[in-house]
Amino acid sequence: MTTPAIAWPNLKRNLVAILRGIRPEEIEGVVDVLVEAGFEAIEVPLNSPEPFASIEKARRLAPASCLIGAGTVLEVPQVDRLNSVGGNLLVTPNVEPAVIRRAVEHGMVTMPGVFTATEALLAARSGAAALKFFPASALGPQGIAAIRAILPPGLPIGAVGGVSDADFAAYLKVGVSCFGLGSSLYKPGDSAAAVAEKAKRTVAAYDAAVSA
Repeated sequence: MTTPAIAWPNLKRNLVAILRGIRPEEIEGVVDVLVEAGFEAIEVPLNSPEPFASIEKARRLAPASCLIGAGTVLEVPQVDRLNSVGGNLLVTPNVEPAVIRRAVEHGMVTMPGVFTATEALLAARSGAAALKFFPASALGPQGIAAIRAILPPGLPIGAVGGVSDADFAAYLKVGVSCFGLGSSLYKPGDSAAAVAEKAKRTVAAYDAAVSA
C-alpha cells in the first residue's frame, strides 16, 4: 500500500464542518464561531456560490493550524485553483487518483469519498490521508467496520452523510475517527449565532463520546 505523502494531522477533534451553500459575505462570522467552538477543519463544497472566494476568506481568517479547503472536488484544475487560494484540505465525493495525487503534490491533506472496499483500497493506494465513507448512514457502523478490516492499519476513517452528534458513539466504537458534519451543523441562510449554538453542542457531544 502507498503511504500518503501528506498524513492526516493530529487535530484535537477530528470534526470537519461542511459549509455547503455558504456565500462569501457569510463566511467570516461562521468561520469565527466554528473556530471558537473548537473546529479545526472547514470545508466549502464547490457547488456553493463563489466557493473559492469563500475558501480564500476562510483561509485568511482561520489560524494557520486549521485545515481549510474544498469539497466536491472532481477535476485536477479545481485542485490547482484550490491551491491558488491557499486551501490545504481536499475532499471529494469519489476516487479519482489524478485528483488525489495532484493534491498531494500541492501538500494538501486529502479525504476522498468511498463506499466500497474496491474504492477504499484504490484511494489508499493513491495516497489518501484519510477516507470519507459516504453516505455513511447507508453503510452504518457495521458496514464501515467490515470494510475497515481490510484497509491499511492506521489509515484514518471518516463518516460523512446522514451523521450527526447523536451518532458519534456508535461510529467511534468501530474505529471511525473523523466526522464530517453538514446539515446538522450548517444550512444555507443560518446565522452565525445559530451555527455557534450547533457547533458548541456538536463539540460537547464529540468530547463526551470520545471520553466515554
